[in-house]
Amino acid sequence: TKLQEPLAAMKTPDSPQKRTALALVDSFNRMDVPAIVSARTPSCLRHLYPTAMAQPPQDTAAYARTLTSLRTIFRNFTLTVDELIEDTANQRICMWLSARADTAAGEYVNEYVWLLDFDEGGKKIVRSKEFSDSVMARDFFPKLRDAMEGERQRRAVTVNGGGANGR
Repeated sequence: TKLQEPLAAMKTPDSPQKRTALALVDSFNRMDVPAIVSARTPSCLRHLYPTAMAQPPQDTAAYARTLTSLRTIFRNFTLTVDELIEDTANQRICMWLSARADTAAGEYVNEYVWLLDFDEGGKKIVRSKEFSDSVMARDFFPKLRDAMEGERQRRAVTVNGGGANGR
């Protein structure tokens, strides 16, 4: 409508923290670990929730190691922002995300809520609270571990000349 047109023209540009958050999602979609890590301060802590998952906080270096190991496990990883809520006064963004990837155990589908706190310039994440679907994680990750172990055993047989019959 004509009333909405002037409002659209007055739209303010995205804040620095919103640009950083969306760039972070883009980096995940490319599985660009250096870009993901560069969005965080070195002292940024990643907290995983719910607490029933019993995961200790990770600093940026530990998070980089985790991402590097996951990069080969999750192929075609994509994140979609379902909702983004921004608190510009407190340099905070909350995103509801849907994730999808291919793995040795089949399709990985999960949902996350990320609560990201930013530095005053909005260009670096200083704290990350990540909630994931714990039921999905409880059910999927044992299957993934078993599938990966099966792949390792098949590769070992191939490398060793086909097992007992290949000697």
